[in-house]
Amino acid sequence: MAKLTIDNRPIEVPPGATVLEAARALGIEIPTLCHLDGFEHSTSCFVCVVKVKGKPGLVPSCATVATDGMEIESESAEVRDARKMALELLLSDHLGDCIGPCHAVCPAHMNIPLMIRQIAAGRLRDAVVTVKEHIPLPSVLGRICPAPCEKGCRRGQHDAPLSICLLKRIVGDADLAAPEPWLPERKPSTGRRVAIVGAGPAGLSAAWYLLRDGHAVTLFDDHAKPGGMLQYAVPEEKLPRAALDAEIALITRLGAEVRLGKRVECIAELRGDSDAVLIAAGELRPGDAARLGLPASKTGVEADRETLATPVRGVFAAGGAIRPQKMAVRSVADGRAAAASIAAFLSAPSVVGGVSTRRESSRDGDVPPTVSVTRHDFSTHIGKLREGEMPVFLAEATDSPRVEPASGAAAGFTEGEARREALRCLHCDCRKPGACRLRRWSAALDASPSRFKAERRNFVQHRQHGLILYEPGKCIRCGLCIQVCARAKEELGLTFIGRGFDVVVGVPFERSIAEGLRKAARDCAAACPTGALALREGEDPSPPR
Repeated sequence: MAKLTIDNRPIEVPPGATVLEAARALGIEIPTLCHLDGFEHSTSCFVCVVKVKGKPGLVPSCATVATDGMEIESESAEVRDARKMALELLLSDHLGDCIGPCHAVCPAHMNIPLMIRQIAAGRLRDAVVTVKEHIPLPSVLGRICPAPCEKGCRRGQHDAPLSICLLKRIVGDADLAAPEPWLPERKPSTGRRVAIVGAGPAGLSAAWYLLRDGHAVTLFDDHAKPGGMLQYAVPEEKLPRAALDAEIALITRLGAEVRLGKRVECIAELRGDSDAVLIAAGELRPGDAARLGLPASKTGVEADRETLATPVRGVFAAGGAIRPQKMAVRSVADGRAAAASIAAFLSAPSVVGGVSTRRESSRDGDVPPTVSVTRHDFSTHIGKLREGEMPVFLAEATDSPRVEPASGAAAGFTEGEARREALRCLHCDCRKPGACRLRRWSAALDASPSRFKAERRNFVQHRQHGLILYEPGKCIRCGLCIQVCARAKEELGLTFIGRGFDVVVGVPFERSIAEGLRKAARDCAAACPTGALALREGEDPSPPR
């Protein structure tokens, strides 16, 4: 047995075990891209490096055998900086949108491309789950949202953007019309209670996500009905109250207690019965913040823009209570973000006085890691398309014009119309953003896609295969797919083609990806550490180690 220490923690491992394996035995996660258990390591990515005390430079943990007496540092500043630089060099040559442009500009940051694929496949129930991960009021917002996402739709550069709001609306309407509208399974009760002042879009949104996480929620509102500005400021012809009331009813069915006609004079009256308080009462009048017992800013309650925590411990603010909101979707997004911050505070009070003291990991077991309250996901972007690249995207979509509801916009799409409109989508997003290890570790180490500049490749997509897509611009040339093909005894398989900086992974003899991957396509997609090889229908939620 080899005895060594990693970050001052002792471990014994069998002869021949690598430093990476020793770290995993200790529960220390070292980032990897080109490594896959059971395959030869290529040490090409350099993101798994560690420092061996007494030796110059850094070594790849996946290929370094653990020996007796080794003292390893896996989290020093030198190690983290080297990993970050390795990722940034890979990102400089990475061509692709991690998330679609529509997704990127959506204030609620909803996964619009996934919703559209589900609608196109006739899977409206799955689409409800996708939408409500970020928007608990899709039937409402599908009617009143000014659709900033449609301004980001790349299809608009060709003819007309997709009718994203109408697509979202039919998802919500179909759910409300179902015998049993979808409700998420609530986590076990945490025993914690949150008081929310205001039952408008921000408060309702926060309640949905807090309830889902197992917290008890009470909403206080001084009006006769819940909904805030949705109930009292939007005309009936634009937002039928039946749709609004039905979606609010789902939030109460999930477990929300709503106390109407109740004006909260000061947060002190809520603190005794609540573990956290959220101020989501819409735009406040001058003096309201002081009356509630909170510091005021020029636009409302003073709160940290990232965590939404006020200077008063355990009190948060969202939506119009912080600053005037012109779009309900922004208030909904604020409510979800506030719920994440409150959940972090309740699990480990590390969001204090408007400052997030996030910990990425906890090794002593006393303080659990906090929930991330980052408002936006890491993403690389293709940017402006070059001449000849739009047809590559159009090959994934129908060439039909934008679909208009036969019965008028007020009536919305039928399911058939929605499906036809969804089939116009260019699918600009990556098919496996959650399983992409390049994206995951770039986000974790705060790597910048723009730090190093490389000559931009042309966007290419090989879609001859019925099961997978291949985008060479996302390939980091780790060679794992080549090993997978060899193990599967593919007749052609994949190989490195070219020399030096021009090397690419492809099928020999200029054959198609369908000819090269007759047996191992799914395994290659699972092994790929980026979105270069991905299943056409979307990512496998269980990527390999």
